[in-house]
Amino acid sequence: MNSIYHRISIRKYEDRPVEPEKIQEILRAGMQAPSAGDQQPWEFYVVTNRETLAALGSRDVSPYAGMTASAPAAIVIAKRIDCDMPEYADIDCSICTENMWLMCDSLGLGGVMLGIAPLEDRMRKVEKILNMPENLQAFAIFPFGYPAEDRPQRNRFKEDRIHYVK
Repeated sequence: MNSIYHRISIRKYEDRPVEPEKIQEILRAGMQAPSAGDQQPWEFYVVTNRETLAALGSRDVSPYAGMTASAPAAIVIAKRIDCDMPEYADIDCSICTENMWLMCDSLGLGGVMLGIAPLEDRMRKVEKILNMPENLQAFAIFPFGYPAEDRPQRNRFKEDRIHYVK
């Protein structure tokens, strides 16, 4: 699992499309994530249209989403509000997104997770751009592509945060 120690947030991308089979593998990895009661509360919007990527990357959606406009692709993770255990849907979607991120890295791609939920105004703007049905809520935007930047991942291990209970 070298991707765990290699994956970084990539915000700059080469001007090069991502192959459909790689996008499929990323989605497959996301859907392989565990979820509470196996509810799988996620749905995905794969965006490659330049105008839609620009709209999702506008400062109006989020002050942190700018790189989406220059990404060759993005996946918007949406959560179903009619799932069995909605109180766990955000956790489930987070695990799903991490799986996609790790697969992205293993395929030679890079991406970044842009949290949209739980900020209602950002969620509604994304939902409107993608014309989502009422039973779905925008959770996160995951822009990705071939990295145009490279830097090492820093070591985040902090032993002082570990507590052994005997």
